[in-house]
Amino acid sequence: MCAYTFDEKSLFRNGKRWFPVMGEIHYSRYPHEYWRESLNKMKAGGVDIVSAYTIWIHHEEIEGQYDFTGDRDLHGFLEACRDCGVKLLLRIGPWSHAEARNGGFPDWLLKKDFPLRENDERYFETVRKWYAKLYQESKDFLCATDKDDNVIIGVQIENEYGHCGGLSDESGDEHMKRLQKIAKEEGFNVPLYTATGWGGARTGGMLPVMGGYCDAPWDQRVTKIEPSGNFVFTYERNDHNIGSDHGLGYGITFDASKFPYLTAELGGGLQVTAHRRTIARSEDVGAMTLSKMGSGCNLLGYYMYHGGTNPDGKLTTLQESKATGYLNDLPEKNYDFRAPIREYGQMSDTLREIKLYSSFVHDFGEEFCGLGADIPSDNPIQPDNTKDLRYSFRTDGKKGYLFVNNYVRLYDMDEHKACKISLPDGTQFPEFDVANKDYFFVPFNMEFGGIKLITAMVTPLCKIADGVTVFYARKNQKTSKDLFQFENAADSTKAKYLVLSREDALNSWKLADGTLVISESGVFTDENGKVHMVGEGDAKFYAYPELKAVPAGFKKTGSANKNFAEDLPAVEFACYEREAETFGANIVVKEKESASDMTVYSIDVSTTVNQLKKNGSGDCFVKLNYLGDKARLYGIVDGKKMLLDDHFFMDAKLSWDIGLKRYAKCNIDFTNLELEVYPMQDLKKIYLEEVPDLSCGDCKLTSYAVSWENDYIIM
Repeated sequence: MCAYTFDEKSLFRNGKRWFPVMGEIHYSRYPHEYWRESLNKMKAGGVDIVSAYTIWIHHEEIEGQYDFTGDRDLHGFLEACRDCGVKLLLRIGPWSHAEARNGGFPDWLLKKDFPLRENDERYFETVRKWYAKLYQESKDFLCATDKDDNVIIGVQIENEYGHCGGLSDESGDEHMKRLQKIAKEEGFNVPLYTATGWGGARTGGMLPVMGGYCDAPWDQRVTKIEPSGNFVFTYERNDHNIGSDHGLGYGITFDASKFPYLTAELGGGLQVTAHRRTIARSEDVGAMTLSKMGSGCNLLGYYMYHGGTNPDGKLTTLQESKATGYLNDLPEKNYDFRAPIREYGQMSDTLREIKLYSSFVHDFGEEFCGLGADIPSDNPIQPDNTKDLRYSFRTDGKKGYLFVNNYVRLYDMDEHKACKISLPDGTQFPEFDVANKDYFFVPFNMEFGGIKLITAMVTPLCKIADGVTVFYARKNQKTSKDLFQFENAADSTKAKYLVLSREDALNSWKLADGTLVISESGVFTDENGKVHMVGEGDAKFYAYPELKAVPAGFKKTGSANKNFAEDLPAVEFACYEREAETFGANIVVKEKESASDMTVYSIDVSTTVNQLKKNGSGDCFVKLNYLGDKARLYGIVDGKKMLLDDHFFMDAKLSWDIGLKRYAKCNIDFTNLELEVYPMQDLKKIYLEEVPDLSCGDCKLTSYAVSWENDYIIM
């Protein structure tokens, strides 16, 4: 029996329905020294499957000269995945897009005398060489089709084929089938083969994966765009925001009734472009995720889940740009994406937000993904309808979950008072109010820990030690009234449950032994089983059950009841604290010169970097706020001036945070980094969500600071 299969509803793993979470990281855009740390952080966020492009131009920029070393070491990355216990979907192209130069095609390929991405044998033979090289790097990690004992469980062929380039008719399906055949002939024999399926893309009969972004930074307009269709409950799997911005219902080329609803490109953030400076916030991603789950999605796949930095090219810069025929200009180096894990490894609020859903599907997903989507006829499906209540069910007709979304990015929604919702079996939910920006899902006729609930007005999160089921309240929920309706009244005293506030749920981290840790810092377990807590400022966390030993450097300072309402049974968490370690962090900034085209600053962080090297753990972030169109940071590396990173201005309140850990290992003159700030371009030519006050001028650094991120071992 194949370890990984699927039917029309969901994926299966070892014969059981499986609702995984997938997150994209580009190994060639992140320092190899920190791959394991990042993979462990992704696991802490709930990622089961890592997806990764092999970006052709990163490996064969010069024809015949392959580079699989350092940050481009695919074999080493696969070893890291194996060590960290994550599965992988390898996206082997040949074309990937990924905001890379030429969509990942090397320049030399574009100069060939045959058409690319068409059914030309010369093109297929060139791709065959690429696939063969990838197989040599990854052959030790392919999961056999009859057992679950290796890393790579699936391969994606091409990307957006027939939607963004390629052949858009039946010959496009033949192209995809031929690429799959070549991949198999070269050795890529894996359980799952996927293809992106939106906007007229051709899948060649492979498992289609869908997408959805909360905004469209590639849209050529420089205005606020219409409400996104990714915040509605709908049977429509297509996304009207990706690529060419087609309308809902356009161009699905496969029979959706034969495949489960899976995603590979839910926007974990947004990559800023020169003309659209969109800001993906945690709520944007969270409400979109909820809308997809309520519409029947059974795999949450995020692009990107982990930000990065474009590598240096041997011949050119490697970012997408208008100079290479694309519609957008992107930063040369910065690929932060405002992802759940940021460019320098920061665990963001977005990670915490979508962890609410990954925690749920890990413990309740087997049953959940067998429930179909039942979208009532009065649910509004037009994205611009901000008046009517958006709701849906995941149900088998008797039990399931009610989904409600009253959140649309950048738009206000009508409030709904005393909502009366009838369930599919006729049961009436207790009346509830829905505020503007509210979004949630709650169970009905479900069993938790052997106790049957008729309804609950709180959301299940996970199962922890001692048989406790954890729920969490909505953001504005203040009372415990009508939280639970038990089938048997006596069960109310038998049930073992905990209801967290939404804030505590966002800061909760479930460990492998069932311990629940609540901390504003990020918590992850490394490949050796040690539990890390990383964050700024004083260190404090709560744990249930109480830890067997107090962590080194910490003190147990008491306990706290973490049930969010006083009239709920107390669940006491032990509290552990320590003072933050203070170091000789320092930053000296001097304006060096000014010109009509930029302002230049000299930055000295040598004291900070020396302390960072001495510490051997943690990180330190330079936080820069500026007014201007963009900023570029240079360093003298081995006697040569090199661009370290760059940044497009988005909002005066958002700092550009630069982690020093990765640079501390380099031979850089940290006494004289150079920051260039460029004047703001004509504001009529770019879109900013909030226009800054430029009355006192721009092209200047407005504030700067350094901030330590400590890394403590707590178990």
